This record gives sequence, C-alpha cells and structure tokens, in this order.
Amino acid sequence: MLDESDLEMNVLEFRQRSFQLDRLVEHAGSELAVFSRTETESESQFRPRLVHLRVIVPRAWVVYDEPNDILLLSRDGTTVPLRLTESVTEVGADPTEFTEQGIEWRRAPGPGGLLVYAPEELAKELLAGDVLPGLVGP
Repeated sequence: MLDESDLEMNVLEFRQRSFQLDRLVEHAGSELAVFSRTETESESQFRPRLVHLRVIVPRAWVVYDEPNDILLLSRDGTTVPLRLTESVTEVGADPTEFTEQGIEWRRAPGPGGLLVYAPEELAKELLAGDVLPGLVGP
C-alpha cells in the first residue's frame, strides 16, 4: 500500500482526468482515499459553472504506475491496470454507471452540488445520504 506522501505527491488518473488527494478517511473499519478535482462545466455555455468531483476508493486499491508517474486503481492493489485512451466528455454527458480500470463505478450527486464516484460494490453504502457528507467533507 502506498504511503500518504506518495498519494499526496502524485495525481490519480480517472476518466481521463487528473485528481488530487483530498483526504484519507476511516469508514466501517477500512481506510478510504478521497480524490478531488474542480473543472468548468462547459466552455461553450454563456456562464459556465464550476463542477466539483470526488472519487472515493479503498486506499489499498491505489497503485503507482511508475513509468507514467501517475496513480491508477486496481482492485487487488498491486497490478497496474492497462490505460485505455478515450475521448474526454463533459461530466454531465458521462453515464452514471460505467467501467473504469476494470472496476464498475457509479456517479451520484453529493452535498453542495458535488458529483461523487464510488466503486459499484461499495456505492450503496458510501453514497448514502447520511454517510456521504462525512466522507467528502465540506
């Protein structure tokens, strides 16, 4: 498992975007890593708004891809997954359920207008209205 400084110094590549470590949190006896990103909703809109994204994943799933100097996600915590190049779409145009790096994901709205991604197998628990604010913070 990567130490906290490795998580802080490197970016996570997820959905063809770069995410920074926001925090580590304990939940139900396991440690989760919360990564964040803020981007502009759409440059084509007259008044684009900022979109705040969070990725919640078990810390043990984060792996370092040394040749590419990025963090990726792997359920076993050791195997660096293949990186597929896809075109980047606006977050609103992305499906709410998808597969990324061999893991099934779900995206849901969070507190304060956040959009939060969680692994499908943990989504029901992590994206619950009473649990989510404690994980993603203010």
